[in-house]
Formats: sequence, structure tokens, C-alpha cells
Amino acid sequence: MLELSLIFIAACLCLLLASRILLAIWHWPRVRQAGGLWPIVRGGARIDANQIAMLVGIPLVLSPWLGHLPVALYIASGWLWFCWMLLVLLEASTPQFILEYDTRPNKLYVEYLKHPREVFGMLWKGYKAVIFGAVALLAGFGWLGWQLFTSVEPGTPWVWWQAALFSLCSAAVVFLAIRGTLGHRPINPSTVAYCGDSLMNALPLNSLYSVLYAIYSMKNERSAADVYGDMAPEQINATVLRCAGLQPGPAGIPSLHFQNPTAPRARPLNLVLIVEESLGAQFTGHLGGAGLTPCLDALAERSWCFSRAYATGTRSVRGLEAVTAGFPPTIADAALRLPGAQTNFFTLAQLLKQHGYRSRFIYGGEAHFDNMKSFFLGNGFDELHDLPSFKNPAFVGTWGASDEDMFNKLHQLLSDDAADQPTLTLAFSVTNHTPWEYPGGRIEPDGDPATVENTVRYADWALGQFFSRARTQAYWDNTVFLVVADHDARVGGAALVPLRHFHIPALITGGTVTARHDTRLISQIDLPPTLLSLIGLRGEHPMIGHDLTTSCGERAMMQYGDNYGYLKRDQLVVLEPGRPATQYCYSAPATYTPVGLDTELATEAHAHALWPDWVYRNQSYTLSHLKRQN
Repeated sequence: MLELSLIFIAACLCLLLASRILLAIWHWPRVRQAGGLWPIVRGGARIDANQIAMLVGIPLVLSPWLGHLPVALYIASGWLWFCWMLLVLLEASTPQFILEYDTRPNKLYVEYLKHPREVFGMLWKGYKAVIFGAVALLAGFGWLGWQLFTSVEPGTPWVWWQAALFSLCSAAVVFLAIRGTLGHRPINPSTVAYCGDSLMNALPLNSLYSVLYAIYSMKNERSAADVYGDMAPEQINATVLRCAGLQPGPAGIPSLHFQNPTAPRARPLNLVLIVEESLGAQFTGHLGGAGLTPCLDALAERSWCFSRAYATGTRSVRGLEAVTAGFPPTIADAALRLPGAQTNFFTLAQLLKQHGYRSRFIYGGEAHFDNMKSFFLGNGFDELHDLPSFKNPAFVGTWGASDEDMFNKLHQLLSDDAADQPTLTLAFSVTNHTPWEYPGGRIEPDGDPATVENTVRYADWALGQFFSRARTQAYWDNTVFLVVADHDARVGGAALVPLRHFHIPALITGGTVTARHDTRLISQIDLPPTLLSLIGLRGEHPMIGHDLTTSCGERAMMQYGDNYGYLKRDQLVVLEPGRPATQYCYSAPATYTPVGLDTELATEAHAHALWPDWVYRNQSYTLSHLKRQN
């Protein structure tokens, strides 16, 4: 069994080193700019030693006592072959994951497995070559592992004192390898982080370690204080409220306040939130992107258009929590997926319900995905219109009915609304997502039809078709429309927080909205309070976003993996787990100049990173009557 353990150690070291070098060669310009290959190889050796020791530790320590028993050898061979296949599977998954998320597999790898039908459907339709290649790779390495780990014969029994000495020494080596350091804290990903490029800091890891560490870290993901350091609750709330221009509210809901609209109305207007999937500024012409959105660009000219709007995260649930609840980002999971946010958690729907609104959610897919159904229905939405409710959709892809089907449903509902009851409608598009499926005959594709560029063109066409029709309808003058992206597509780059990939389109339009070009820096969380003012509604809520009809904006916040970014004017403060805060002077689209840390600004960033976690854990992001029910 000792020979088997040594073969496993050698094989795994070769596998992981080869995978890491190939990934480094793939991204060589970034590797070279970040300091070359050596930091990756050196840090990788420490991480691999940790990972392999955890897998082989028990067979190695017990080998002198049990290695002569055939049954023990069979069990050890099976276990090590299984571990070998896990390592191979995760490394084989890594290139495609990097293409999508610019990092190694992490907790998203596990979360997507909770939705096997959608995910495997996406993979089958969009990545057949990748699937077949991965299966061939797994088969080849599975055969190799079988040859390596089942060809070992039982050894001879050891003398007891030799067995005891070997077990003691090997246990010490395994312990040191797992701990990875003689310092106060054991090894973790921040130990091998060495530069300002998040992908480069992930390359020293191996992908099994990255996934297992993410799963392990889930126990702390709801505590931003454990990651970025603690701060007194009084200081957190005082700082956040000061930056929001608010006076302290009641003790149980510190941010609760009344907001008065700039233009009160006898009958508040209808409100429609159109959230566009993965539509970053990089695609939109009016924001200096690739010019793939002529319809959106034309709409922007006739709307209140924000040219410097920033998303709060890189996933749809993060954008949805910002747009529907005004909730800022944190290292914890998005509110839609948190168990304590499934009821009595503030949304626009809860507030508007008190003023006679009926609220609904329209989604071309199945609303159980990412827990959307539970969150929205549990927090004020009255109706849910997802794929099963669509009658004879024009096109259904892997993720659901096409954008034109969603907009047809939206138009139908708005047209059928009773004149005496205002409505809130959240409409979430689905088409602009891998594997890039959309109905034919709507656009003229450029090259391969199944690309993100062509899907953006289709999504823009569908949006344009809706607004061309909406402007002629009776509901146009009684409705305020928000069009905003949830996040950008394929966020990545050689920066701790790649701000250019958080830049998104955002505009407000409707019969009562005056066209203007707004160059202020804003966050997604500023949009809900602004919309309340535009529809003419006076209400009490806990949102800390700015009402842009009266406030200046000029700050944004975003969560990028484990890194938190706080951008104020042109100054970016980045918080990282286990490392001091850093500050940069940012110039769009991607220039970061390191500057000395402004301690006041760093405190502001720290408080905003901790505040969402604090109000969630204390059930303080709610309304007064709901707080009493908790």
C-alpha cells in the first residue's frame, strides 16, 4: 500500500503541474505581466501538497499495518482511483469555466449542478465538442489510473516498531502538508495570491481544491465580517446612513425612512422593470461598445439615459436583488437564495402593495431557477408568469421562451390592466445566454449564428419591437419603464475588480419621462428609489440607494467573487479576504493607478461591505409592519 500511495502522489503531482502549466501558457501574456510562471508553480506546489495529503493521508499512514492485506489494498486502490478521477474531472472542466467566469471552478460549479436539466441542456446544445473531448479525456485518464493503481501487489508485513515509526513520521508530514505553513493560520487561497489579476491568483490552486474550499467557505459566506474584518454595528449604520443622506431610523430598521417624490401624483403611475440578461456596455453603441444594439441606442436618445451605471455583481440574482429590492451586494449569496430572505424581506412589490398595486413577475424560463419563484412570491409579488404559462411561444430554447415571447406577454398584460389599479411588472429576459439560441428570421446573423454577438442583436431586436408597439398604446402615458442589464457577459480581466465589465446600460423611459443624458456615476441600487419618485409615490422603505431626481449619486459598489469594490467618483477601494484594502485611481475603460489608501474612504467601503450582511442577519431590511411579524 505504500507503493500505491507513492504512485498516486507522483501521478497527481504530474497531472496538476501539467494542467497548471498548460493554463499558464494559454494565458501567457497575463502570466508574464503578473510576474511569470514561477509564482504559479511555487504556490501550486503548496496547494497540491495540501490537496494530495488530504486524499492519500490515511492510506499512507496505515500502509505499514494493512498493506499486506489484499482487501485493504483493493479498498485503497478504489479510493485513490476515485480521487484521481475527481482531480481529472475538475481539471478537464477548468478551461471552459475560465472562458465563462475568468477563474477556476468555484461554488458556482456546485450551484449549477442543482439545476441539471437546464445546465446539461445548455452544455449539450452549445458545447458538444467540449463534452465529447472531456469524455475522451476522462476515459483515457481513467484507464491510466486503473493501470497505475490496480497493478500493485500486497507487500510483506512490517516489524511493529518500523511500522510505528513510519506511521508517526508520515502522519507528521501529512499534517504539515495539509496545514501548509508553520504560521498562525493554515494555508488558504490568499496564501498563494500574489498579484492584482484574479485569474492569476487562481492558477496556483487546483480546481478540486478550489471547489472544496468554496464549499467549506459557505459556512462563512453570510458573515462579511469574517472575511473583511469586523466593525461596530453603530459605526456601520452611521457610515452607511451618512453616505445615503439619511437620518437614523427606528432601532430595528435603521435605514427605514420616508421618501417624498419630486412630482406627487393623485394616481401613481404603473412601473415596469425590464431586466436584460447579460447585456453589458461592451455591446452597446451609445456606451462606446461594439454597436450591436441599434434599437437600444435609439431608445436611449429618447429616454433618461445613464451613461455610467454599474452592476452590483456578475450573476442574475445579484442584479435582480439590486433592481427589485435596492439591496447592495455582499460576499454572502444574493438575497434571492438566502433562506432568511424568503419572507418579510423588502422589495418594491411590498411597498407598492400598500398603495394598491398589483405586482407580477414575467420570465421566459422556469421561475424555480435560482429560487426566484420562492423569493418573489414570498415578498410581495402577486402573480408569476413563467414558461408553463406561455401559450404557443414562437421559440423555446434551453433556458426558456424567447425574448419576443416574454415581451408579447408583457404587452398583453399591460394592455389588459384595469384603469383603476396601478401595477408593478418585473420582466426578465432569457435569450442572451449560452448556448445562444434564438428564433430564425428576425436578424441577419454575422458569421456563426450561435454567438453572443448575434444573440445580443436578437435581444436588441426584440426590445425594439416591444417599444415600437408600446409607444402607440394607451398604457404608454401611464407607465414608467426601466431598461437595465442584470450584469455583463463573461466578466473577467487582469484586475481585482474589472470595472469595465460592471458597466451596464440603464435608462428610464415612458410618456412622462423627459429625455436627458446623465453622466453621473450610479449603482443599480440607485434605480429603485429614483423610480419611486418618478411614479409619484410617497412611501417608507429601507433602501440606501440615491433618488437621482434629487441626489448626486457618484458612487457604486460591486462584488466580484471574494473581492469587494467600492467606487467613488474615480477612486476605487478593493477589499480582499485576509489582505489589507487597496486603492486605485480608475480611468475607464481599464486603467488602474495604485494610490495611497484614504482611510476615510476605506472605512466607507468597509461599512458598505458589512451593512447588507448585518441587516440580513438582524432581519432589518424590511418594513415596519413586517418587522413586527418576525
